[in-house]
Amino acid sequence: MAKIPPFRADHVGSFLRPRRLAEAREKFFAGKMPADALRAVEDECIREVVGKQEQVGLKGITDGEFRRTYFHVDFLEKLDGVDVHYGEFVARFRKDDGTEVGFKPPTMHVNAPIRHARSIQGADCDFLKANVTRTPKVCIPSPSMLHFRGGRKAISEAVYPDMEKFYDDLTAAYRAEIADLAKRGLRYLQLDDTNLAYLCDPAIRQSTRDRGDDPDTLTHLYCRLINDAIRDRPKDMTVTVHLCRGNFKSAWVAQGGYEPVADILLNEMKIDGFFLEYDDERSGDFAPLRFLPKGKQVVLGIMSSKHSEVESKDELKQRIAEAAAYAPLDQLALSHQCGFSSTAHGNDISDDDQWRKLARCVEVANEVWGGK
Repeated sequence: MAKIPPFRADHVGSFLRPRRLAEAREKFFAGKMPADALRAVEDECIREVVGKQEQVGLKGITDGEFRRTYFHVDFLEKLDGVDVHYGEFVARFRKDDGTEVGFKPPTMHVNAPIRHARSIQGADCDFLKANVTRTPKVCIPSPSMLHFRGGRKAISEAVYPDMEKFYDDLTAAYRAEIADLAKRGLRYLQLDDTNLAYLCDPAIRQSTRDRGDDPDTLTHLYCRLINDAIRDRPKDMTVTVHLCRGNFKSAWVAQGGYEPVADILLNEMKIDGFFLEYDDERSGDFAPLRFLPKGKQVVLGIMSSKHSEVESKDELKQRIAEAAAYAPLDQLALSHQCGFSSTAHGNDISDDDQWRKLARCVEVANEVWGGK
């Protein structure tokens, strides 16, 4: 396996929530369990999922996002200035069999200046570091997650008449959080971003134009926001970005290959690696990898976290070979296209499926890259 992240066999970060954890969180939100009791249950479940990750052979270890309900909201709502609204609209997630899953995702509004008033992931990072023997990885949402869904309308013009000031405050808040994580010893950080993948979808690109935004301008902007957010990171901190087309109860939102964003994304974003979804035809072919510059890695999400079937070794090796026709094999790695539970609801697979699939990921990565 690679000695520094991203690793040859890697994963996006979230895991299916154990039943006792889900029940404890329900009690907490219903006012029937105190915060310290909930945290004790979370701690216990995180120790277990850390142990399972190490046992299956993974090198980058997360807390499974067990302290979150949503991969993005639980982080962003802790920034001063962010309000979370519920039930404003219904998102239509689609399954491969043609059925739809209705979901009312939280929406975020900015009604006061954005400030990083306190550490957000610090205590959770400390706990993870204390319970791993390998490399701890912390996943946080990309700064673009506070902009794309609502756009200008979700950001108070009274507070931010000039959007550049909003971008400056937002990236400054991220720099403060990343500096705090760095001081705690974190050296593997992942930013999760749905927006750049959504901007691959022709229908979403058109709806973006219809609301008055240019998709390519937004792609440049989101690369800039990430670059500004991480600009002061330590030289030995690896930063990756995961692009997601939607992952809720094994359903998805967007489709379309990476061609519209690939050149901008791979060359302008000053990060170390990309987790790219490639689990089915919705993600297009590997040709956009021709833009990958030297010094950056792509973790091929050719395995699926949405379905229980474990991909065959031959199938995975064939797809890795297809990708290597466009980018050097040494700059590639293997993962599932997304986490197993981007929200606490989880995908429609079993706990056993999850670990069998991760074991196959490690097995194939060892065989393809020879354990380096």
